[in-house]
Amino acid sequence: MERKGVITFLGNPLTLIGTEIKVGAKSGDFTVLDKELKEITLKNFSSKIKLISVTPSLDTPVCDMQARRFNQEAAKLPDSVVIMNISMDLPFAISRFCTSAGIDKIKTYSDHRDANFGNAFGVLIRELRLLARSIFIIDRDDTVRYIELVPELTNHPDYDKALAELKKLI
Repeated sequence: MERKGVITFLGNPLTLIGTEIKVGAKSGDFTVLDKELKEITLKNFSSKIKLISVTPSLDTPVCDMQARRFNQEAAKLPDSVVIMNISMDLPFAISRFCTSAGIDKIKTYSDHRDANFGNAFGVLIRELRLLARSIFIIDRDDTVRYIELVPELTNHPDYDKALAELKKLI
């Protein structure tokens, strides 16, 4: 499936590939890699509330700030909540970034191998082979409760709104 013009990069329309996820639907499963190249799936977090922060690349200023903001917020949340950051960055680059940025409260994963997450959640950008900046909140029963697909790739998501929606589930 393709959706054209839903997001832009510096004003230029892009094409999203994959299944469009809707609020109220059951979340599809996905496989990503952790920093040690171990496969991680959504099932690894069953019975937890999940906030998935999606970034194009942690090597860019907005993505860096997005990961740092959610890392700070994760420290304030109970163990029943997990915050993940998923990008197309290589696991080695993610590890280097987390070490240098002091990212230790969120889980950081790579979708670079086969874009499984990007396709499953409809946020794979055909023209760039990056993921569209977005936020997904999934409840304990794996039902999608919140989605923000940021219209311009270089803009920040609405952190406050996402966190308010997350706190409604705690």
